[in-house]
Amino acid sequence: MNSESASVAAHPAAAAARLASLDAFRGFTMFWIVGGKSLLMALQRLGSNAVVAAVARQLEHSPWAGLRFYDVIWPAFMLMVGVSIPLSYAKRRRTQTDGQIRLQALKRAAILFLLGSLRTSVSSNKPTLVELSSALQPIALAYLVASFLAGASRKVQAAAGALILVVYALVLQFIPAPGVPAGSYENGTNLVRAVDLMVLGRTHAEGWGTVLSAIPTISTTILGLLIGQLLMSSRPARTKLKIIGLVGVGGVALGLALSPVVPVIMKLWTTSYGILSAGFACLQFLVFYWVIDVLGFRKWAFPFVIIGMNAVAIYMGVTLVPISRIVGIFSKPIAAHLGPFGALFSAAAVLLVEWLILYWMYKRKIFLRA
Repeated sequence: MNSESASVAAHPAAAAARLASLDAFRGFTMFWIVGGKSLLMALQRLGSNAVVAAVARQLEHSPWAGLRFYDVIWPAFMLMVGVSIPLSYAKRRRTQTDGQIRLQALKRAAILFLLGSLRTSVSSNKPTLVELSSALQPIALAYLVASFLAGASRKVQAAAGALILVVYALVLQFIPAPGVPAGSYENGTNLVRAVDLMVLGRTHAEGWGTVLSAIPTISTTILGLLIGQLLMSSRPARTKLKIIGLVGVGGVALGLALSPVVPVIMKLWTTSYGILSAGFACLQFLVFYWVIDVLGFRKWAFPFVIIGMNAVAIYMGVTLVPISRIVGIFSKPIAAHLGPFGALFSAAAVLLVEWLILYWMYKRKIFLRA
């Protein structure tokens, strides 16, 4: 364990207080998944508006190459998982051995992986153990690796993250597969899809990669691990802001610079996409950290905090419980009399009910975590 980790371990409560922005950022990101997107799409139906239309376009995944806001949501979660690891590691380090900490990480990763299996099985209406295009399973993998690296030096952590991205880029660029030439990034003709066929015997209908492309997601979580350690250090807030900002801007610049050679494709998690999306995720988190933890403006973020503190619960809940259908039983008769505002009312009603459930859990200190 390096000296910085040791100093943090001695003051976990102070470290936690300095990361109040983490739940807010997690909640803001989850907001778009559990109802924010539906709300915006309903608003778009009220009439043609260039601003709303532009935002709505950003709430759809890129068809193939390119990057939109919705393409950064998954990397943002991967980053936040990494940021949270030093907090957990420092707290457990006070009462647990390294072996016990690793065992706990292994258990948590297994639970996350199985929750991903459950969510996919319910969504697809058939038992599915492995579906790495679903966020929970790659998060489980990345969390496990980053947790095992938590006690290593920052140089080792950074080298591991960089090495994964470099090797992954070289593999896609120079290794062919039957019917797939080396360096092909075309939808339906790429090494990632070929590996899925060989390992799983199936591919995702929309071209999402699974087995091979889950590996580079680890790098984003390792980046989060490094940022978490930075935030828990004794460095001045201004220095932390500068470093995170430089990392974010550098990631965006490097990702764009690589894009002519390695296309930015989320569904393959290409190296350029991994770097570019991680850069944008850093910049988004930077805003939350600056406003909430540095400037001290916290009250505005309370609705997002409620979502962020039970992110796993709501992510699983909207799949396992037909909240939209249940709310619709009561909201549709009202929406039918609201004309063009009916869809907006229905979307807002679902989102409000989801939030009230999470608020009820928050007030009773019920936090479902893997």
